[in-house]
Amino acid sequence: MKKIFYIFLLLFAVFIFFIAKSNIISDPKPEECASQTVQIVEIYEGSSHDIVFKDGSGDLYYINRGLERGLNLDSLNKQILNKSVTLQLPKLFWGTSEHIAQIQLGNQIIFTEFN
Repeated sequence: MKKIFYIFLLLFAVFIFFIAKSNIISDPKPEECASQTVQIVEIYEGSSHDIVFKDGSGDLYYINRGLERGLNLDSLNKQILNKSVTLQLPKLFWGTSEHIAQIQLGNQIIFTEFN
């Protein structure tokens, strides 16, 4: 009975590790992302110097530490507020992230994490 419990515990720990690892976004690649076109209706500073984007349906997306990466809220508001942009969002185990790997307005790339 104890052996079965320890096997179950080990499998559960591996499962939790897999879920936690799949939630970490580092160095995303274009082929690991889903493309989504949204209209940006609000842009503001979030926690940890993130830049948060709200779309027309109320969904939120963010550029991690965007203000520390040289992006400016005033410039972004002038460029993309009330416009349709294409977001590249990393795919996770259970769907897509709200983390923006790339944001594009037409053919102009506004921000990218792709090398």
